[in-house]
Parts: sequence; structure tokens; C-alpha cells
Amino acid sequence: MTEKKEYHIGIGRGEIPELVLLPGDPDRAKAIAMDFFDEPEEVAKKREYWSFKGKWKGVPVAVCSTGIGCPSAAIAIEELVKVGCKVFIRVGTSGAISRDVNTGDIVIFTGAVRDDGTSRQYIPISFPAIADPNVVVALKKSAQAKGVIYHVGIGHSKDAFYSEHPDLVADPEGTRRKWEMMRTSKVLATEMEAAALFVIGHLRGVKVGTACVVIGENIEKEAKIVGKPPIDDLVALSLDAIISFKK
Repeated sequence: MTEKKEYHIGIGRGEIPELVLLPGDPDRAKAIAMDFFDEPEEVAKKREYWSFKGKWKGVPVAVCSTGIGCPSAAIAIEELVKVGCKVFIRVGTSGAISRDVNTGDIVIFTGAVRDDGTSRQYIPISFPAIADPNVVVALKKSAQAKGVIYHVGIGHSKDAFYSEHPDLVADPEGTRRKWEMMRTSKVLATEMEAAALFVIGHLRGVKVGTACVVIGENIEKEAKIVGKPPIDDLVALSLDAIISFKK
């Protein structure tokens, strides 16, 4: 173990397991560790990055929050890769785009529409943001075993949370047309981190997947999110999936 800590996450090599869940919310990272891990232990808490380690079914695992959006998620995965982490699953929330996706369903992304700015600073927009296929298969198998309602397909990543509501942007009709185009293209759901995580994961040679629980069925209508989203099934199936990559 080295004394050197990564600047933003506050973690050094050897301090965290190779298998990492990536929620956005720091409090959700703590809840995952305390509610799911055996032998949970805080690794570091710095800025929006709160990390814990423990065991799931005897396998060392970790969780580290990324904060909101692609810029902070990119920092998290870059520095986690530097300290030796190898497999990542983003566990978060999303808003439904497809009319076939309902609140409480799980969406497993095979890739993401790069409607963010961060990934464009790594590689041109013509390059696809694709989840690691082995992680997608592991998540699908785990969801089947869990018996949850799930969907597998393309997701959408954006930078501005409130820009999804037509009445809050300068071009309401353009926004409505965008979401309808996404539906026609069979995009499942929208969130704020997957595209950058997929692109950076590919460039760094690590495995990255995303599974989200849907918390809203109509992205065009602004609605307050009340209470905590139901994440127990999401976390359990993601942990089962990620430990399938143990050495």
C-alpha cells in the first residue's frame, strides 16, 4: 500500500477492492455498504466521493459515489482505475423514455446516447459509448435470477437535469421533438453518467456496465421526486453480477 492518494477521491492503491459499484449519491453509497456489505468499512470521504469496502457473498467489493453528472463521474472512474479497480457497475436512477418502461423497472444499458459534453472531450462524437458486453450479460442473468422486471437496451446521458422539461428550455418544441425521436429510436431511459463511464472504461481497458431503476415515466412533465427510490433489487442484482468477475 502506498501513501499516495488520488487527489479527488482520496484513495491510494491497495485500499479498495477491484469490483466497484458506482452510485451518484454519497448517502446512497453509505446505505449500500451498511445495508448490503458484510464487514463494511469506510475507505475515504472527500468532496462528492464517499467510498466503502466490504464483502458480498464472501467476495471483496466496494462502492464509491460519483456525484451528479458525467464530469464528476469521469474523475471518479479515472482515479479508481489508477488505484487498481477493474470492474464497475453504475447503480442509479433514470427517467423513462420508452412507453414500455414503468416506474420501478430496471433498465440495463447496452450503450448510451452521448448527449453529454464530457465524453466529447475524450474522443469524437462518432465514437460509440458501449457497455462491456460481459457486464451486460452478467446483469441480465442476475436480473432473471432475481425475478425483477427489466429491460435491456440503449440509454441516454445528458448534462442538464432540468433541460429534459420542455417548459424550462428556450426551445420547448425542439425538446419535445428530441424525446419523440429517442422513442422512435427505441431508447429506454435517460440519466446523467453512463456515456462518460462507458467511453472512459473502454479507453482505459476496464469493464463498465450500468443498471438503473426507473423513477419517472414521463420525462416531458416536470415532477418532484418524493422519497427514496427503490434500489434494493437493483443493488442486490448488481452485486451478484459484479462478483461473477472475481479472479
